[in-house]
Amino acid sequence: MHEPADTLTDVADDMRNRFDLSGRVAVVTGGTRGLGLAMAHGFARAGAEVVVVSRKPEACEEVAAALRAEGAKAAACACHVGHWDRLDGLVEDVYRDFGRVDVLVNNAGVSPQYGKLSEVTEELFDKVVSVNLKGPFRLAALVGERMVEAGGGSIINVSSTGAVRPTRDIVPYAAAKAGVNAMTVGLAHALGPSVRVNAIMPGPFLTSIASAWDMELFTQLARTFPLRRAGEAEEIVGAALYLASDASSYTTGTILTVDGGAQWSMAGTGDGSPT
Repeated sequence: MHEPADTLTDVADDMRNRFDLSGRVAVVTGGTRGLGLAMAHGFARAGAEVVVVSRKPEACEEVAAALRAEGAKAAACACHVGHWDRLDGLVEDVYRDFGRVDVLVNNAGVSPQYGKLSEVTEELFDKVVSVNLKGPFRLAALVGERMVEAGGGSIINVSSTGAVRPTRDIVPYAAAKAGVNAMTVGLAHALGPSVRVNAIMPGPFLTSIASAWDMELFTQLARTFPLRRAGEAEEIVGAALYLASDASSYTTGTILTVDGGAQWSMAGTGDGSPT
Protein backbone atom coordinates (compact mmCIF):
# COMPACT_ATOMS: atom_id res chain seq x y z
CA MET A 1 0.00 0.00 0.00
CA HIS A 2 1.49 3.36 -1.07
CA GLU A 3 1.66 6.32 1.27
CA PRO A 4 -0.17 9.49 0.17
CA ALA A 5 2.03 11.82 -1.84
CA ASP A 6 1.94 14.57 0.73
CA THR A 7 3.17 12.16 3.41
CA LEU A 8 6.07 11.05 1.22
CA THR A 9 6.90 14.70 0.60
CA ASP A 10 6.88 15.36 4.32
CA VAL A 11 9.22 12.41 4.89
CA ALA A 12 11.60 13.64 2.20
CA ASP A 13 11.59 17.15 3.67
CA ASP A 14 12.22 15.74 7.14
CA MET A 15 15.21 13.74 5.89
CA ARG A 16 16.67 16.79 4.15
CA ASN A 17 16.20 18.83 7.31
CA ARG A 18 17.98 16.22 9.41
CA PHE A 19 21.11 16.51 7.25
CA ASP A 20 20.89 20.30 6.91
CA LEU A 21 23.79 22.22 8.47
CA SER A 22 22.52 25.72 7.71
CA GLY A 23 23.52 28.23 10.37
CA ARG A 24 26.12 25.91 11.87
CA VAL A 25 29.87 26.41 12.05
CA ALA A 26 32.12 23.48 11.15
CA VAL A 27 35.87 23.42 11.85
CA VAL A 28 37.84 20.91 9.78
CA THR A 29 41.50 20.27 10.54
CA GLY A 30 43.60 18.91 7.70
CA GLY A 31 40.97 20.54 5.52
CA THR A 32 43.11 21.41 2.51
CA ARG A 33 43.43 18.00 0.89
CA GLY A 34 42.20 14.42 0.88
CA LEU A 35 39.35 13.43 3.14
CA GLY A 36 39.38 16.77 4.98
CA LEU A 37 38.95 18.72 1.76
CA ALA A 38 36.06 16.50 0.70
CA MET A 39 34.37 16.97 4.08
CA ALA A 40 34.85 20.76 3.96
CA HIS A 41 33.08 20.90 0.59
CA GLY A 42 30.38 18.51 1.79
CA PHE A 43 29.63 20.59 4.87
CA ALA A 44 29.55 23.78 2.79
CA ARG A 45 27.06 22.22 0.36
CA ALA A 46 24.92 21.27 3.36
CA GLY A 47 24.81 24.93 4.41
CA ALA A 48 27.53 25.12 7.07
CA GLU A 49 29.98 27.94 7.57
CA VAL A 50 33.36 26.21 7.28
CA VAL A 51 36.68 27.01 8.98
CA VAL A 52 39.54 25.36 7.10
CA VAL A 53 42.51 24.51 9.31
CA SER A 54 45.91 23.31 8.10
CA ARG A 55 49.58 24.13 8.58
CA LYS A 56 50.02 26.25 5.45
CA PRO A 57 48.22 29.62 5.29
CA GLU A 58 48.20 29.73 1.49
CA ALA A 59 46.59 26.30 1.20
CA CYS A 60 43.94 27.19 3.80
CA GLU A 61 43.05 30.41 2.02
CA GLU A 62 42.91 28.70 -1.37
CA VAL A 63 40.33 26.20 -0.11
CA ALA A 64 38.36 28.86 1.78
CA ALA A 65 38.28 31.01 -1.36
CA ALA A 66 36.98 28.06 -3.39
CA LEU A 67 34.22 27.47 -0.85
CA ARG A 68 33.27 31.15 -0.91
CA ALA A 69 33.18 31.05 -4.71
CA GLU A 70 30.58 28.30 -4.38
CA GLY A 71 28.43 30.55 -2.19
CA ALA A 72 29.49 29.31 1.24
CA LYS A 73 30.82 31.35 4.14
CA ALA A 74 34.32 30.10 4.85
CA ALA A 75 37.49 31.18 6.60
CA ALA A 76 41.11 30.06 6.62
CA CYS A 77 42.93 29.46 9.89
CA ALA A 78 46.52 28.23 9.68
CA CYS A 79 47.64 26.15 12.65
CA HIS A 80 49.84 23.14 13.31
CA VAL A 81 47.52 20.99 15.41
CA GLY A 82 50.44 19.02 16.79
CA HIS A 83 51.57 22.08 18.75
CA TRP A 84 49.59 22.07 21.99
CA ASP A 85 50.33 25.70 22.86
CA ARG A 86 48.90 27.01 19.57
CA LEU A 87 45.49 25.40 19.90
CA ASP A 88 44.14 27.84 22.49
CA GLY A 89 44.78 30.65 20.03
CA LEU A 90 43.10 28.74 17.21
CA VAL A 91 39.98 28.22 19.29
CA GLU A 92 39.94 31.85 20.44
CA ASP A 93 40.23 33.07 16.84
CA VAL A 94 37.37 30.87 15.63
CA TYR A 95 35.03 31.88 18.45
CA ARG A 96 35.94 35.54 17.98
CA ASP A 97 35.16 35.43 14.27
CA PHE A 98 32.21 33.03 14.24
CA GLY A 99 30.86 33.11 17.78
CA ARG A 100 30.37 29.35 17.98
CA VAL A 101 31.47 25.92 16.81
CA ASP A 102 28.81 23.31 16.12
CA VAL A 103 30.96 20.69 14.41
CA LEU A 104 34.63 19.91 15.02
CA VAL A 105 36.37 17.43 12.73
CA ASN A 106 39.77 16.26 13.97
CA ASN A 107 41.02 15.05 10.62
CA ALA A 108 44.67 16.17 10.38
CA GLY A 109 46.98 13.17 10.31
CA VAL A 110 50.50 12.09 9.40
CA SER A 111 52.13 8.70 8.91
CA PRO A 112 55.77 9.16 7.85
CA GLN A 113 57.49 6.27 6.14
CA TYR A 114 60.33 4.47 7.87
CA GLY A 115 62.56 1.44 7.37
CA LYS A 116 63.24 -0.92 10.24
CA LEU A 117 61.39 -0.31 13.49
CA SER A 118 64.71 0.48 15.16
CA GLU A 119 65.11 3.34 12.67
CA VAL A 120 62.01 5.11 13.99
CA THR A 121 63.39 8.17 15.73
CA GLU A 122 61.96 9.77 18.82
CA GLU A 123 61.26 12.85 16.70
CA LEU A 124 59.21 10.86 14.19
CA PHE A 125 57.32 9.01 16.92
CA ASP A 126 56.53 12.21 18.81
CA LYS A 127 55.38 13.93 15.60
CA VAL A 128 52.98 11.08 14.79
CA VAL A 129 51.51 11.08 18.29
CA SER A 130 51.29 14.87 18.45
CA VAL A 131 49.37 15.32 15.20
CA ASN A 132 47.22 12.20 15.34
CA LEU A 133 46.37 12.03 19.05
CA LYS A 134 47.63 14.87 21.24
CA GLY A 135 46.28 17.67 19.05
CA PRO A 136 42.82 16.10 18.58
CA PHE A 137 42.54 15.55 22.33
CA ARG A 138 43.40 19.15 23.14
CA LEU A 139 41.07 20.59 20.48
CA ALA A 140 38.23 18.32 21.55
CA ALA A 141 38.73 19.36 25.17
CA LEU A 142 38.80 23.09 24.39
CA VAL A 143 35.93 23.11 21.90
CA GLY A 144 33.94 20.38 23.63
CA GLU A 145 33.66 22.31 26.89
CA ARG A 146 32.43 25.37 25.01
CA MET A 147 29.94 23.20 23.15
CA VAL A 148 28.61 21.93 26.47
CA GLU A 149 28.18 25.50 27.68
CA ALA A 150 26.35 26.36 24.43
CA GLY A 151 24.05 23.36 24.77
CA GLY A 152 25.26 21.02 22.05
CA GLY A 153 27.60 20.07 19.24
CA SER A 154 29.22 17.22 17.37
CA ILE A 155 32.87 16.18 17.42
CA ILE A 156 34.12 13.82 14.72
CA ASN A 157 37.54 12.23 15.11
CA VAL A 158 39.09 10.64 12.03
CA SER A 159 40.71 7.36 12.95
CA SER A 160 41.94 4.56 10.67
CA THR A 161 41.37 0.85 10.18
CA GLY A 162 45.07 0.65 11.00
CA ALA A 163 43.99 1.14 14.61
CA VAL A 164 42.44 -2.33 14.65
CA ARG A 165 44.43 -3.94 11.82
CA PRO A 166 47.95 -2.50 12.15
CA THR A 167 50.59 -3.41 9.61
CA ARG A 168 54.37 -3.37 9.92
CA ASP A 169 54.75 -0.05 8.08
CA ILE A 170 52.39 2.05 10.24
CA VAL A 171 53.10 0.94 13.82
CA PRO A 172 53.39 4.40 15.48
CA TYR A 173 50.45 5.70 13.41
CA ALA A 174 48.32 2.67 14.23
CA ALA A 175 49.06 3.08 17.94
CA ALA A 176 48.05 6.76 17.81
CA LYS A 177 44.83 5.97 15.96
CA ALA A 178 43.99 3.23 18.47
CA GLY A 179 44.30 5.99 21.04
CA VAL A 180 41.88 8.10 18.99
CA ASN A 181 39.31 5.30 19.15
CA ALA A 182 39.64 5.01 22.91
CA MET A 183 39.60 8.80 23.30
CA THR A 184 36.40 9.03 21.26
CA VAL A 185 34.51 6.76 23.63
CA GLY A 186 35.89 8.53 26.69
CA LEU A 187 35.02 11.97 25.34
CA ALA A 188 31.49 10.82 24.53
CA HIS A 189 31.04 10.04 28.23
CA ALA A 190 32.81 13.21 29.38
CA LEU A 191 30.91 15.62 27.13
CA GLY A 192 27.50 13.94 27.01
CA PRO A 193 24.60 14.23 27.01
CA SER A 194 24.59 17.49 25.05
CA VAL A 195 27.71 16.93 22.91
CA ARG A 196 28.10 13.87 20.71
CA VAL A 197 31.55 12.46 19.97
CA ASN A 198 32.12 9.86 17.26
CA ALA A 199 34.89 8.67 14.98
CA ILE A 200 35.10 7.73 11.33
CA MET A 201 37.52 4.86 10.74
CA PRO A 202 38.50 5.01 7.05
CA GLY A 203 40.23 2.23 5.20
CA PRO A 204 42.14 2.65 1.92
CA PHE A 205 41.27 5.87 0.12
CA LEU A 206 42.89 7.27 -3.01
CA THR A 207 44.18 10.45 -1.39
CA SER A 208 47.73 11.75 -1.67
CA ILE A 209 48.98 9.01 0.66
CA ALA A 210 48.27 6.49 -2.09
CA SER A 211 51.32 7.75 -3.98
CA ALA A 212 53.44 5.80 -1.49
CA TRP A 213 51.64 2.50 -2.11
CA ASP A 214 52.93 -0.41 -4.15
CA MET A 215 49.98 -0.16 -6.53
CA GLU A 216 50.61 -3.55 -8.12
CA LEU A 217 50.43 -5.18 -4.70
CA PHE A 218 47.45 -3.06 -3.73
CA THR A 219 45.55 -3.99 -6.89
CA GLN A 220 46.01 -7.65 -6.05
CA LEU A 221 44.95 -7.06 -2.46
CA ALA A 222 41.89 -5.07 -3.48
CA ARG A 223 40.53 -8.13 -5.25
CA THR A 224 39.91 -9.57 -1.79
CA PHE A 225 37.83 -6.57 -0.67
CA PRO A 226 34.04 -6.89 -0.88
CA LEU A 227 33.93 -3.74 -3.08
CA ARG A 228 37.17 -4.70 -4.91
CA ARG A 229 38.64 -1.18 -4.81
CA ALA A 230 39.88 1.74 -2.74
CA GLY A 231 37.59 4.65 -1.92
CA GLU A 232 37.43 8.07 -3.51
CA ALA A 233 37.69 11.02 -1.10
CA GLU A 234 34.11 12.15 -1.83
CA GLU A 235 32.85 8.81 -0.52
CA ILE A 236 33.66 9.87 3.05
CA VAL A 237 31.19 12.76 2.92
CA GLY A 238 28.02 10.78 3.62
CA ALA A 239 29.41 9.41 6.88
CA ALA A 240 30.69 12.84 7.90
CA LEU A 241 27.35 14.53 7.18
CA TYR A 242 25.53 11.86 9.15
CA LEU A 243 27.70 12.33 12.23
CA ALA A 244 27.75 16.14 11.95
CA SER A 245 24.01 16.56 11.57
CA ASP A 246 20.82 15.84 13.49
CA ALA A 247 20.48 12.62 11.50
CA SER A 248 22.80 11.04 14.10
CA SER A 249 21.07 12.50 17.15
CA TYR A 250 21.19 9.14 18.99
CA THR A 251 24.72 8.23 17.91
CA THR A 252 27.68 8.88 20.19
CA GLY A 253 30.78 6.98 21.22
CA THR A 254 30.61 5.15 17.89
CA ILE A 255 33.53 4.16 15.65
CA LEU A 256 32.06 4.13 12.13
CA THR A 257 34.10 2.06 9.68
CA VAL A 258 34.16 3.29 6.07
CA ASP A 259 36.45 0.96 4.16
CA GLY A 260 34.52 -0.88 1.47
CA GLY A 261 34.75 -3.98 3.67
CA ALA A 262 38.54 -4.00 3.33
CA GLN A 263 39.40 -4.03 7.03
CA TRP A 264 40.11 -7.72 7.41
CA SER A 265 41.96 -8.03 4.11
CA MET A 266 44.62 -5.36 4.71
CA ALA A 267 48.19 -6.62 4.84
CA GLY A 268 51.40 -4.69 4.35
CA THR A 269 50.26 -1.68 2.33
CA GLY A 270 49.39 0.88 4.98
CA ASP A 271 45.77 1.91 4.96
CA GLY A 272 45.78 5.27 3.22
CA SER A 273 43.93 7.26 5.84
CA PRO A 274 46.23 10.23 6.56
CA THR A 275 45.12 13.26 4.60
